[in-house]
Amino acid sequence: MVLSLKNKTSFSLTGNGPTVVLLHGLGLNNQMWEFQVPELIQQFQVLRYDLLGHGDTISTQNKYSLDSFVNQLIELLDELEIRECSLVGFSLGGMIARSFAIKHSDRTQALIILNSPHNRTNEQREAVRQRVKQAEIFGPDATVGEALKRWFTEEFLIQNPQLAVRIRGWITSNENVAYTNAYRVLAEGDLELTNSITKIACPTLVVACGEDYGNSPEMAVQMADLIPEAEIKVIPTLKHLGLIENPSAINTAFIPFLKKILLQDNS
Repeated sequence: MVLSLKNKTSFSLTGNGPTVVLLHGLGLNNQMWEFQVPELIQQFQVLRYDLLGHGDTISTQNKYSLDSFVNQLIELLDELEIRECSLVGFSLGGMIARSFAIKHSDRTQALIILNSPHNRTNEQREAVRQRVKQAEIFGPDATVGEALKRWFTEEFLIQNPQLAVRIRGWITSNENVAYTNAYRVLAEGDLELTNSITKIACPTLVVACGEDYGNSPEMAVQMADLIPEAEIKVIPTLKHLGLIENPSAINTAFIPFLKKILLQDNS
């Protein structure tokens, strides 16, 4: 990993071809994409990085907004002299990717949204706000146990205890204030995107996992209906972190889309 000079963002840039940027979710870091990168770098230049307040990125702000995260990416792209890119955003990363595509349509070639919230009900939003309060008082460790249950099937957690320990470590290593600030963006950020996603102009694919109840297939359908000519794919049985539990199922859903758009490969 390398630390950018401009905004102290920790990043990795590998492979050759059109640039694909991978944006991780709350509490995680760029390592969550390790099951996608080997296939992607065969035909693309892949940029993965740690969001503000996550991983090895040095936190320089006291308060975050979607714009904070979008600006972080713009500064990193400018430093790397990358003019255009495609975005693959997971959960919070999917919100940041949507905001980027709206604000910087001239730099966005394609957009893929993975298991990301949209237009929550009052009940759904209040549940997330309660978790934000827990994190604020007790730190990231207070929410991680229930998070793992929402993110993976029970069978997977039983069969992969070391991976669960690793992901728990990612989350609990986050500094409390930064984690809470990012969690607030996750809780409220979809409000500013609900209607504005109609302005997204690039080819878009929305992917949902069938048992991801916090970022449901219903939300994905609503997003795809609002984004002009968006495609949608729903993968059954998997939960929120299906891209780690069953990488092949997720890769098969979105990598052919990138090849079709960026390489004109319809195979």
